[in-house]
Amino acid sequence: MSGPPSTDSSSASGDPRRRLIEEAARILGEEGPSSLSARRLAGAAGTSTMAVYTHFGSMTGVVEAVATEGFRRLIDHVDAVGRTEDPLADLRRMAGAYRDNALENRHLFGVMFGAISLGGFHGRGADPEVAAAAFEQIVAGVARAMDAGVLLPGDPRAVAAQFWSALHGYVMLELAGMDRVVDDSERTVLWPMLAHLLAALAPSPR
Repeated sequence: MSGPPSTDSSSASGDPRRRLIEEAARILGEEGPSSLSARRLAGAAGTSTMAVYTHFGSMTGVVEAVATEGFRRLIDHVDAVGRTEDPLADLRRMAGAYRDNALENRHLFGVMFGAISLGGFHGRGADPEVAAAAFEQIVAGVARAMDAGVLLPGDPRAVAAQFWSALHGYVMLELAGMDRVVDDSERTVLWPMLAHLLAALAPSPR
């Protein structure tokens, strides 16, 4: 498992708003909220302090934008796996995309889910519609599996919440380095855990 980058600032080089989001996430992740100020952020992003307020209105607005951008990237990662004729395999691929996004955007991920202290910058958090859309991707994947008869019929939202809770819990441990209690935790913990969950939710063979 290769070491992931934090956030990809190179992709933001031509977009001041994107650079500000990237740098805000990095500062929060590496140094905490006490280091985040309009002046510090503008200097790191190569913009003016006026640009910070033009794009976000306030420093709280910056943090809200960081969280929302994190969920947008998560949605894009999961969307990119597409669909096959095997809905269970698609759920596993969605889980892989969820994990990959967290590893590639760890500072954004930390802000999204409160793993990074935000000090006095809490605000409203991520745009609720964007955050909800990320969960709805999992709900849709579970519903497809139920419709195909490979998962027991039931409430797809409840099952999606179970799947998400297991997946997210593992990812948070991995980001914190706490998955190293075993060797090759992806192979020995993540995939067996999700396989056991899906097997328990599958119809019994006749």
